[in-house]
Amino acid sequence: MNSRSPRRGALQISEVANRLIDPVLARRAGINTMLLGSWDEIAGAAFADCSRPEKIAWPRRASEMAGEDGGHQPGVLTIACEGSRALFLSHQQGELIQRVNGFFGFPAIRQIRIVQKPVSPPVRRRRPPRPLTGEAARHLEELVEGIEGDALKAALKRLGTAVLGRNGQPRR
Repeated sequence: MNSRSPRRGALQISEVANRLIDPVLARRAGINTMLLGSWDEIAGAAFADCSRPEKIAWPRRASEMAGEDGGHQPGVLTIACEGSRALFLSHQQGELIQRVNGFFGFPAIRQIRIVQKPVSPPVRRRRPPRPLTGEAARHLEELVEGIEGDALKAALKRLGTAVLGRNGQPRR
């Protein structure tokens, strides 16, 4: 048996994750991971980087509350969009509804609601490395001792602190 061939019944991690996440997303937001994963293609190059689907609000039907199956009614898709690009996205609503409905394969969406807010994850700023102590600090001072330029010396000290601060020894 080839060690690279997949075992029978083996699942990819993404399949397992989607099976776990989809019910939660469906309950809370009315969407699934396939919609989120395909959003770049659905939104197109103009809006893929500045928008994301947030939820789908499905209308409650009187027949549903009475326990009858009244058929499907299209919902309202809420999309988060950054800044002024939301205005341009609003002009493309008709086309975007067609694309989303084409993705689902049936008229799932009748309206789009756009909410202006940041979409990109916030940039995490790294904390400065802890100052070196003991032998590592002395070793770094010896290494930068002959450097004349103050700016270069400071930059090399920052670099050395980051490198030596991990385990006290430079990586090789």
